Amino acid sequence: MATMRSAGVKGFRAVVESLGGDADALARRVGLDPAVLDEDDILVADWLLADLLEESAHALACPDLGLRMAARHGLDLLGPLAIVLVNSPTTGEALAAVARYLRFHADTIHVGLGPDPSGAPETAAFSYAQDVGAEPPVQAMDAGIGFVHRTFVEITGPGYGLRSIHLSYEPVAPLTAYEDFFGVPVVTGAATTYLRIPADFASTPIAGADEANRARAMAYLESVLPPELEDFPGRTRAIVHETLAFVPPQMSHVARILNVGERTLQRRLAERGTGFAQIVDDVRRETVHRYLTRTSMPLHEISAAVGFAEQATLTRSARRWWGQTPRAVRHGTT
Repeated sequence: MATMRSAGVKGFRAVVESLGGDADALARRVGLDPAVLDEDDILVADWLLADLLEESAHALACPDLGLRMAARHGLDLLGPLAIVLVNSPTTGEALAAVARYLRFHADTIHVGLGPDPSGAPETAAFSYAQDVGAEPPVQAMDAGIGFVHRTFVEITGPGYGLRSIHLSYEPVAPLTAYEDFFGVPVVTGAATTYLRIPADFASTPIAGADEANRARAMAYLESVLPPELEDFPGRTRAIVHETLAFVPPQMSHVARILNVGERTLQRRLAERGTGFAQIVDDVRRETVHRYLTRTSMPLHEISAAVGFAEQATLTRSARRWWGQTPRAVRHGTT
């Protein structure tokens, strides 16, 4: 069962009471114990929390309930992951940590960083998605993408360069509510939900970062990851896969996440008959093949998604992997 920490509805009681509603009654209406409204670490089925927001928005005639929730959310919602974020040296490393550890908070939320879908220069897209049912739950999506925006503001300051927000779902609140919240134009009908941000956003330094605090928080989060990631090759592979779009794949970065020295990591990988460069190459090959054969993503976007500095590197790698160009692989001529 897909779950989310009850911190995901932090502030729900206050929002409902400000609207004259009964938070406990609304929780019971969707089958939730009202205790989840006052605790952060109760694991709850994600669809129940989504239903709570949808049902409450309807009952209270409050179409912008999700945005109101986001306005009350701070980094403390993320628990130990918040410590990692504020103590990361750059926003890129913070985003890589989010991709790696977000499952601690919710295992159905996915984020990513890639080129701007419209191809605008010096612009990137930070995507946000939830796997909750066939149709995106509007209020939960509003609360989630709103929280992403507030997180960026908290770790970098209000002027982080947000250019526009694109929604993959039809909002029920007036677009002016979104424009007031985000302070930028809002576009609907997108293939995915994303924030358009400066391309160099990932290199923004985070003031006051403390590496020791970050390492301790990451060590704790690693200790509570699913058991299938316990072996060093598996954990290294998972980290590379989850962070490839955010930071260059470096052994020092992975070793820091695993709370071991680089030589120790190198030795543990060698003991299993592999190495860091091989793992990175394998992850890139599999990721590129998936994008080429299952999506229509442009080649320059695929290059960026796997951490290549230029499209020519993708072409050389494809010839080495499959003896064909990326376009030939895409058209099924291998």
